[in-house]
Amino acid sequence: MASIEKDTVSGQMTTGHEWDGIKELNTPLPKWWVYVFWATVIWSIGYWIAMPAWPTVNDYSRGLLGYSSRGELNQELNAQNELRAKFTNQIAALPITDVVKNRDLRDFAIAGGKTVFGRYCSVCHGSGGIGVPGAYPALVDDEWIWGGSLDQILQTVTHGVRNADPDSHQGEMLKFGVDGILNKTQIDQVADYVLSLAKKSPAAGSPGAQIFADNCAVCHGEDGAGNPDLGAPALNNNIWLYGGDKAAIVAQVTSPQHGVMPSWAGVLKPEQIKMVAVYVHALGGGK
Repeated sequence: MASIEKDTVSGQMTTGHEWDGIKELNTPLPKWWVYVFWATVIWSIGYWIAMPAWPTVNDYSRGLLGYSSRGELNQELNAQNELRAKFTNQIAALPITDVVKNRDLRDFAIAGGKTVFGRYCSVCHGSGGIGVPGAYPALVDDEWIWGGSLDQILQTVTHGVRNADPDSHQGEMLKFGVDGILNKTQIDQVADYVLSLAKKSPAAGSPGAQIFADNCAVCHGEDGAGNPDLGAPALNNNIWLYGGDKAAIVAQVTSPQHGVMPSWAGVLKPEQIKMVAVYVHALGGGK
């Protein structure tokens, strides 16, 4: 252990430590570094007092300024809502057909409707409205079970299909096989005729043609064009929800499946319903 002395080369005092003839200098920190250090200490104390900093058992210190990131987020959201209000208020007040006549409102509605659709509708109808075969209809093909006009889509979104809402779409296909309305041979024959309609080559004069005319045309139309007022889909376009081969058609005629859609009235705001209706209308080109 060497004694504390002044180093002859640097002019600094030593610490009294020496290893293999190398003496440790007691060089003080630069003043600017010391000043910065104490400034950060003072800043941290001020921050602890002014801002939320210390956790407690069930809460945290609020700070004199009362700042919170959640509050800042709410302020930003409120500011965004105020900016959007000039559009949403107009959409809520105007008929949906007038909304699409205003380019700015239409663009806003499509953008907002896409967001609403992604959150509430895509779980069934798929991303972008591609649908799920055998379960949920596609919304991108401009074929509409309950009608594809703006007002018809708005009605469907607002009240849904086959639910407890008294204004929802109602309508079911008869169970021609289960209820004994048609026998297996007749169901087989009418399935053949429906397939011919889908191929745009109706088998006129066939047994199935007469069975179709007697039992199916009242809802689906004589040429199988469908009836949106009844929710009777077109059968002459080869677009199928529950399958388009003969076995699937036989199954549907024998004991049909019926889809259900919830009512969104009371769940979504009126302007949200209009926006998603405009978006869905745009997906398929609308009517």
